[in-house]
Amino acid sequence: MKLNHMIIGVIPARFASTRLMGKPLANIGGKPMIQHTYENSLNSKLINRIIIATDDDKVTQVCRGFGAEVIVTPKNIQTGSDRIAYVVRDMKEAEIIVNIQGDEPFIRGEMIDQAIEPLLFDNSINVSTLAKRIENVEELKSPSIPKVVFDYHNFALYFSRSPIPNVREAKTYQDRIEKCDIYKHVGLYVYRKPSLLRFTELEPTDLEKAEKLEQLRMLEHSFKIKIVVTEYDNIAVDTPEDLERARMYYKRIIKQKDK
Repeated sequence: MKLNHMIIGVIPARFASTRLMGKPLANIGGKPMIQHTYENSLNSKLINRIIIATDDDKVTQVCRGFGAEVIVTPKNIQTGSDRIAYVVRDMKEAEIIVNIQGDEPFIRGEMIDQAIEPLLFDNSINVSTLAKRIENVEELKSPSIPKVVFDYHNFALYFSRSPIPNVREAKTYQDRIEKCDIYKHVGLYVYRKPSLLRFTELEPTDLEKAEKLEQLRMLEHSFKIKIVVTEYDNIAVDTPEDLERARMYYKRIIKQKDK
C-alpha cells in the first residue's frame, strides 16, 4: 500500500553527541545501536529506501559493514533534520521523507507505518509524528521525554519537556496520570519533501530555544503536525542512564524470545 509515493527513510547518526559521545556505536547486546535502529526500520512495509546519514568515518565503515546504504554529510550540520534535508534535497524521486531517530534502537516497523499513513490518505497533511500515552510517573517527570498535547483532530497544540497538561485537581504525579490522558512524543517524523526543506530553512524560534525542541519551530511558523497515537512503546537513548536502560530492555526481549 505505497499508493505510488516514493518514501525515503533517513536515519541521522551524529557521532559527537554532547550527552553520549559516540552514541551510534554504543554496544547493545553485541551490536552497535545504529544497527538495531536500521534493522528494525527494515520491517516497515511502506518505506522504499533507507539511508543512514552520518558525519563520521568510523560510523560510515561500521554501517556499510552490516549492509546499510550510507551518505556522508558535512560535520558542521548541527541537527538531524538538517542532515536529512542535505541527503534528500537533490533526490528528485523523493516525495515523502521519514526521519527515523538513530537513537531509538527498538523502533518498530509498525510504528513507522502508522506515522506514514496519514500522508498517504490525506493530501492536506504535510507533517506527522507519533505519541504514546504515559503510564508511569518516571516518564511524566523526566525532562528528557517531551510531552505533547493535541486537538480533537489530532493536530499538535504544543510540545514541552514539562508535564502537560497541568491537571489542576491532581495532588500527585500518579494522580495526574489517573485523572487525565497525558502523552509523550515519540520522536519519529514524516514529511512531504517541500515541508522538510522549508522547515530546515527557518531560523530557530523563541519557544524552540526555550524548550530545546525543534518541533516548536514548526508550530511557531503555523505548520500543522498530525499526531498519530501509537500503542507501541519505545526507548530513546540520550544519556548513559538511557543506554543502560536500553541494554536491560534488550536482555528482557532476548529472554522472552528464548522461552
